[in-house]
Amino acid sequence: MASTTSRVGGDPAVDAARPRGGRLPRRERRAQLLDSALGVFVEHGYHAAAMDDIAERAGVSKPVLYQHFPGKLDLYLALLDSSCDAVIENCRVALESTHDNKQRVAAAMGAFYDYVGAETGAFRLVFESDLTNEPAVRQHVERVTTECAAMIAGVIHDDTGLPDEASRLLSVSLVGMAQVSARYWLQEAGTLDREQAVALVSGLAWRGIRGYPLTD
Repeated sequence: MASTTSRVGGDPAVDAARPRGGRLPRRERRAQLLDSALGVFVEHGYHAAAMDDIAERAGVSKPVLYQHFPGKLDLYLALLDSSCDAVIENCRVALESTHDNKQRVAAAMGAFYDYVGAETGAFRLVFESDLTNEPAVRQHVERVTTECAAMIAGVIHDDTGLPDEASRLLSVSLVGMAQVSARYWLQEAGTLDREQAVALVSGLAWRGIRGYPLTD
């Protein structure tokens, strides 16, 4: 009698990883593949990650994986796009959460720390990619700085009356402070918890930005 094991080789480990209940709808399957790929890329980086590893983690065959993503770069860019969107949206929500500028600074800093500190490790795709020599990847990564800085620059300009170029320079500096300090905190800061780190860095940023006079 023919075997009734899985068509993907019958590997028990793969079968255990495969969701029960038959074939997933295309959108759900795509989400599952992205989630599996995120884990592999975060653990190994782009160059060391293999489509075989991603397919195995997702519990699918390689042909199924290629039905959704023609190649490894396409898969990586899809993940990077959603990760960049998350950072930008978190920044937007933080800026809109209050009209008190001191609290805005703390909220924006906190948004970066929350993203970097998330268990998924998705920040490594955005801030520590090993594929920044690829123009499409570099464009995605730079979008985080440019779009977050544009939102912050709008607030600075409206509150201080500084010219657009000056407002943008200050906002880019704040974004750089947020993401670099958050990564340092995660990797090197030892006993400092998230609240302490955000308070320290946002306090530093606020002492600088509040020196610019408000305008009517």
